[in-house]
Amino acid sequence: MRTAAFLYPWDVVGDPDAAGRVADLGVHQVTLASAYHSTRALTPRHPRHRIVTARHSAVLYPPDAARWAGRALRPYAQDWVEGEDPFGAAARALADGGLEVHTWVVLAHNSRLGAEHPSAVVRNAYGDPYPWAPCIARPEVRDYLVRLAAEAAVRPGARGTELESCGWYGLAHPHGHDKIGGVPLSGAAQYLMSLCFCSVCAEGYAQLGLPGGELRHRVVRALEPLWGAAADRPKDRAVEWGAASELLGADIAEVVRGWRDRAARTLQRAAVRAVRDAAGGEFRVLLHADPAAHRCGANAGVDPADVLSHADGVVVPCTGDDAARADALGPFADRGRDHGATVAANLTVVSGLGGSPGTLAADAAHAASLGANALRLYHAGLASDRDLTAVRAALRDTGGSTAR
Repeated sequence: MRTAAFLYPWDVVGDPDAAGRVADLGVHQVTLASAYHSTRALTPRHPRHRIVTARHSAVLYPPDAARWAGRALRPYAQDWVEGEDPFGAAARALADGGLEVHTWVVLAHNSRLGAEHPSAVVRNAYGDPYPWAPCIARPEVRDYLVRLAAEAAVRPGARGTELESCGWYGLAHPHGHDKIGGVPLSGAAQYLMSLCFCSVCAEGYAQLGLPGGELRHRVVRALEPLWGAAADRPKDRAVEWGAASELLGADIAEVVRGWRDRAARTLQRAAVRAVRDAAGGEFRVLLHADPAAHRCGANAGVDPADVLSHADGVVVPCTGDDAARADALGPFADRGRDHGATVAANLTVVSGLGGSPGTLAADAAHAASLGANALRLYHAGLASDRDLTAVRAALRDTGGSTAR
């Protein structure tokens, strides 16, 4: 299986040993962030720093002024990594080290954009805005995301891209000093809390015969009993959707899902098409994806049959037990083989973040038995030396990775 590791440009820029260290792991590819959300990141081996604070979502290259002229929604520049084009500098260093570089592009996850353009974000049934979650049904947001996908994906030296958050974002968000876990919500409740009631979505529901006010009332009423006690969290995606449908009522749930699924599918198709048009030639386009279309977040919900009919593949979160991995990979496996698509199992190899680098070989073998034909390792820059030693040993013991 072809194996790639995730990196940030700040893991590489200013560290002359970074590229060689990553190549020595036994991977063939680095998926390198070119557009990323706000974060605070550890750099445990960098010769000049240990913590990088990315204060807001930004692109890690110089954006094209002409592309964004006259548009209210546009990408933000960064100033926490040295140089005008840290992505480009890192990509060149990695390529010189014998590694293939693909871009890592975060799309519908941008807290600064939401704070500065509050009309553009998801609003829940209570009227609360989610500044981190641009509403993908809004025309101005879709235009911004498609333009960003094309620009951030097709950087000099990149051979492909992986689009993260290419779909709905909702309640779940690792916010600073987070205090929303006092009442643990089930997956179904999180879905209801992620439904958008901005003016565009309310109009969309109404056009489908469901007035926004009626839906809002139904959602609030369904959620009311759930605030009093912790809820069970079924891991099975079908069970989760069934619970959400029961809370809303099956007919209403299907109307809502129809509106949201159409917004997600058309955005995903438009983004992939824009990247292909910008790249020309051979350029692989993958989406970070969840096989349950109702799910929100970095691994956006998709229709597996649809996404693998137009994208080159998916990156699927696979950290967890065997049942969770099977639930995530299963819906993509047969379709991936039918379309010759990449189905990459994303395994966390940072033990401090809940990963299991020591079981990487076994986890990779299990993922392969479920239909995965590629691996993604999250995250070579964040991992400890001990974690990287375990990764190196696992890839050596399994014969490394082979290109497809």
